[in-house]
Amino acid sequence: MDTVFLIFASVLVFMMIPGLAFFYGGLVRHKNVVNTIMMSLGAIGVVGMAWALIGFSLVFGGENPWLGDFRYVLLKNVGFESSFANIPDLLFFLYQGTFAIVTAALISGAVIERMRFSSYLLFIALWSIFVYAPVAHSIWGGGFLAKMGVMDFAGGTVVHITAGVAGLVLALALGQRKDYGSPLIAPHSVPFTLLGTGFLWLGWFGFNGGSALAANNTAVLAVVNTFLAPVATMVMWLLLDASRSRRITSIGMATAIIVGCVAITPASGFVSPTSALLIGSIAAFPSYFALLWRSRSGIDDGLDVFASHGVGGITGSLLTGVFAQEIWGNKADGLLFGNPQQFVIELISVASVIIFTFIATLIIAKLVDLINPLRSSAERELQGLDIAAHGEQAYIADPSL
Repeated sequence: MDTVFLIFASVLVFMMIPGLAFFYGGLVRHKNVVNTIMMSLGAIGVVGMAWALIGFSLVFGGENPWLGDFRYVLLKNVGFESSFANIPDLLFFLYQGTFAIVTAALISGAVIERMRFSSYLLFIALWSIFVYAPVAHSIWGGGFLAKMGVMDFAGGTVVHITAGVAGLVLALALGQRKDYGSPLIAPHSVPFTLLGTGFLWLGWFGFNGGSALAANNTAVLAVVNTFLAPVATMVMWLLLDASRSRRITSIGMATAIIVGCVAITPASGFVSPTSALLIGSIAAFPSYFALLWRSRSGIDDGLDVFASHGVGGITGSLLTGVFAQEIWGNKADGLLFGNPQQFVIELISVASVIIFTFIATLIIAKLVDLINPLRSSAERELQGLDIAAHGEQAYIADPSL
């Protein structure tokens, strides 16, 4: 049953990649739809290859404080044994590989409509090895943060904080699009984005539920909390939208669902359903106002990767240290239940991952830029990256749109 459950969960998480492609693709202009979708799908190839060659080994090879060893390079010693859970090691490799791919694909939302596709592929391949792998090892592979007692059930820190911070670094490195701030920059297909939101939320049940690594009560708890937290975030977000602009937008609703999913990710197997509702409700506020700040700041994080995933991940990770309860099967209570030390541990984890990810991402971006410029030329950007990078068009339409 555990094996069947994790196969199903792996398929659900894999579905998040085309879901993300639709979510992001609907938010860009006609002339960049293919390129934006390709950034999500391209991550399957380059990050999937990096994961099989060395990434899995660097994350789960041994319990060194900073990085794994090379015992699983090229999937050596990865077979039908059950070294990590009551499932075959090959299935564990597959399930964790979908996480690495999704994390890298999330970054693309910060660089839409202006980053060279070849440079993006090179960047995420290197980033998955030199940023994602060390962070994942430190928390999930028995590294120094795991030894401190950090609680990150399904990747609030490992996935969302790293992707959000990396997106912010790349947005700063690339600068604004040539026509940033123009009213012509608007989502070309809201239905695309809403469809992508549905696929993402569906996949998130496997993302969080599967992280129990067994068909057990913890998986049930994680799945229920993955339903409840986004529900609460959506309600709070709609109230914020209505009070601020007297309009309830579909893009706002979609964003709220994603923020709620992000916020509950680190806590999903550690907190009660009531706490999940509270986490979802609280998470709406920092991400909502982070979006407003970003729009006024001039930072061209086009699809608000940092506000949604970075801030949402930070909020969820810190609140894990507040609402965690031993009664639900995890190893420690949180601040609200008499253990303030757990909140301090989560705070140290969040701060250390932000600092490491920011510095390492900046170094990789500079290195890639030396090899191949990060940014497309002004002419290619004006033409649209669909034609310029891929020789294809999503639609036969006015190329200026």
